[in-house]
Amino acid sequence: MLADESIWLPDVQALADSRAMAIDCVGIKGLKYPITVRGLDGRAQPSVAEFDMYVALPPEVKGTHMSRFIELLEATTEAFDYSTVRRLLRDMVDRLGATEGEIEIRFPYFIRKLAPVSGVASSLDHLVKIHARIDPVGGFRLNLQVTAAVTSLCPCSKQISKYGAHNQRSHITIGADLLEPMAIEELVSIAERAASCEIYGLLKRADEKFVTERAYENPKFVEDLVRDIAVSLNAESRLQGFTVQAENFESIHNHSAYARISRDKTDG
Repeated sequence: MLADESIWLPDVQALADSRAMAIDCVGIKGLKYPITVRGLDGRAQPSVAEFDMYVALPPEVKGTHMSRFIELLEATTEAFDYSTVRRLLRDMVDRLGATEGEIEIRFPYFIRKLAPVSGVASSLDHLVKIHARIDPVGGFRLNLQVTAAVTSLCPCSKQISKYGAHNQRSHITIGADLLEPMAIEELVSIAERAASCEIYGLLKRADEKFVTERAYENPKFVEDLVRDIAVSLNAESRLQGFTVQAENFESIHNHSAYARISRDKTDG
């Protein structure tokens, strides 16, 4: 009896609204959900993501159907990559009867690395954010953002000191507006190549000697980091634009050094 009665329950959200006020985005925010992410080697890595999912609401519609966002995630069984996000976004807009929408996904992603001398393996975590949107004319844009930890050593400190130089852990964040698919590992590699030295999860003594000397031989200001990375990103044909940020957590100051470069390559 209850099942039959539920068929006739009113759908208040589907009622008309008389205030003539469109809503830019409405949906769910901060939903934690298990996913798998496809890596550069094609394998799927498990992670736990936080989702924001929104659609635009026309002025005559009272509300959107919040449960449908969850239904869409429940129906997504494949590993997340460029194509999966694009398909999920398209399905979301169609399922909610919207003309535009956006999805943001935030999750940790681990990359296996080999120490430079001993070759011992360990995992290093990176923060990843994917922001994708469809505009009212069907245009699709996806921004892939990664944050990689690296080592930077101060050129000025090296130049003025009789021995030694101060160094620090730095966070490099690259946000790439993709025209074509690009792997998380590729952006991390671009960040690491520009640093004084890479960071590793596990090092033996011979490795520690190597990374210490490598950083000393390759000093970089925070300005050097963002400029070197921007040159690499500017030459990448799969990008429409980018933002690169570097923050050095200074070892001799109680503040960070920071630099940022943003470019829209369509501006010429």
